[in-house]
Amino acid sequence: MMATSRRMLLELDDDWTAPSFEGPTSVRRFKDSIHDYLPFGPTVVAVIDTPQFQRLRNIKQLGTSYYVWPGASHNRFEHCLGVAYLAQTLAIHLKDSQPSLGITQRDVQCVTIAGLCHDLGHGPWSHVWDSMFIPAILPDKKWCHEDASRMMFDALLEENGLELDPDDATFVKALIMGDRSMCTKEEKPYLFQIVANKTNGLDVDKFDYIARDSHAIDQKSSLSLTRLIYSSRVIDNEICYDIKDANQIFELCHTRMSLHKRIYNHKSAKAVEYMIVDALTLAEPVMNIARRLENPKKYLHLTDHIQTEIEASEDPRLADAQAILHRIRVRDLYKAVDYKIFEWEHKAQIKTMFTAESVVKAFKELYANRASLVPSEQKEGLDHVEPEDAADLRPDHVIIDLTERHHGMKNDNPLNYMKFYSKHNPNRGVHANEDDISVTLPRSFGELMLRVYTREARFFGLVQLGYREVLKQFNEMQERETAAAGLFSGDFVDPTEEDIDMSEGPARAPVTPPADAPALATPKPRTRALSKVVSRGRALSRRESLAGMMPEPAPLKDNPFTTVPANFNPQLSPQRKGKRKEKEKEVGVEGDKQERENLPLPTPTPSFAVDGEQVRAVPLSARVEGGKEDVPLDLGLGDFGPEKGSPPRRASRSPPRKKTRP
Repeated sequence: MMATSRRMLLELDDDWTAPSFEGPTSVRRFKDSIHDYLPFGPTVVAVIDTPQFQRLRNIKQLGTSYYVWPGASHNRFEHCLGVAYLAQTLAIHLKDSQPSLGITQRDVQCVTIAGLCHDLGHGPWSHVWDSMFIPAILPDKKWCHEDASRMMFDALLEENGLELDPDDATFVKALIMGDRSMCTKEEKPYLFQIVANKTNGLDVDKFDYIARDSHAIDQKSSLSLTRLIYSSRVIDNEICYDIKDANQIFELCHTRMSLHKRIYNHKSAKAVEYMIVDALTLAEPVMNIARRLENPKKYLHLTDHIQTEIEASEDPRLADAQAILHRIRVRDLYKAVDYKIFEWEHKAQIKTMFTAESVVKAFKELYANRASLVPSEQKEGLDHVEPEDAADLRPDHVIIDLTERHHGMKNDNPLNYMKFYSKHNPNRGVHANEDDISVTLPRSFGELMLRVYTREARFFGLVQLGYREVLKQFNEMQERETAAAGLFSGDFVDPTEEDIDMSEGPARAPVTPPADAPALATPKPRTRALSKVVSRGRALSRRESLAGMMPEPAPLKDNPFTTVPANFNPQLSPQRKGKRKEKEKEVGVEGDKQERENLPLPTPTPSFAVDGEQVRAVPLSARVEGGKEDVPLDLGLGDFGPEKGSPPRRASRSPPRKKTRP
């Protein structure tokens, strides 16, 4: 601990945030690739200059996406600086533009520090740690990285001699969690919508990571974060935005959805995530990695460098973990076998039906009954499956990955949770009508991506067959449920009926809303084919809304872009080929075959055209004819020239003629 302590947030300087303030020693400016220069006062700088915050330099912002996009090498450190800057800017804007709110410099400082420290608790590879590894190792522990952020914030203050009023410290941690109930005294409600907005998800954390991640992969964006910040206004203790910026806000939410589809959940990045989790799980009994989250001093040194720590170890108990990490280094990744995109309402059924056990069981049943199958490509493929592979396939060879992809509020339109004002009525915040924004908004705001992986390439085709059998079972179950509901037996739902009034915000709507209440921004029920119909207290799915209008919709089909034969085995990497050769030697492969496989590849023979005729080239050394004054013409082929017997193209070795001037 430091010999002298510095008390924070007691002697505050109101001037350093003013544009006219000149004090180069009072403000440190950090150069940032997204927001240019970030000015922070001594209080915030004192937090930055601590080991707990500097630790974030060693944690990748996008985790394993760096293995796919080399430019995505930015870390949590610069992201937290950006969030702190935006939080500070937004708080100062509200303070200056609405003095009646009574925002103090203490409020600004606490909000800025909360933005700075909101990701202190992230573990190795960011969300790989808290959303995959910890649930796998400690399934009964309810823990998120925000919990570790609070733990590390307490350690930051204690171990660096930074004193903070207990109420202020509690306020900062409550802002990080977005939970107003954690505060020991009354705080301004709208301040909790700046760093971690639990009301509608629109906060400065999202502002920064969308801009920063897009920049890292060189995706151009026309979003103006500055405009959104200066568009904000507090009305009835809630941050509202100018209606003119509604489309820009939706574009921000749509960009979030796009980033999740293209970057955060890329198939190869996901494969690396599962490999890292497997390696950490194998190393856990030896290194006790997960238990470090309970000790701030041990957690301080837990970063992405844990991979190097495992790889450099000479402990033989880590050999299996090292083997998986080596596969990442040589790009021998787990293989993505198949995928399918589902509608949001099928989430519970998908989790129940699509498991590693069900996929393996479905394949083994199919393989056992292959003799009774009618002649088809599937039967032919099953006949070529190695019996050894069919017997060896186990659930631990299969990975089922189910990912949610949405606009920020699950399957709801995020604009439904926001309020807007206009310049004609700046003190009245209301929900927007559909035709105030756009009538082309999506029918659904969320989807489910199901991917199936295999840990061993030789099971690729087998796993795909098993998965597709489960998909057939899923279709059959959907058809049974539809038939049981009577939706295809004449019980037609009138698509124009509206039994529910959804004119007020979700979950906050009164039973009888006022007459002047605005409608939601989500498109109203329509009679067109793919619209949702509001009836019987819920929004009907596409399958239900089509009932009575046309024949039963086709079931989910196999993906034609991923279909492979049952005995398909992806091309092996050189390392894997080498292992296969070693295995063949062990089982006694003929020596001449091995000798042939080990022969170097023949050097390709170049050819060229002479007088319109294609001529093969042979080494000059193979055509030396003694006693000849002429030699083959050098055509720039290195050690090659026209083959003997080809049309002669000879150059004389006689002395060159002297040039005479005219």
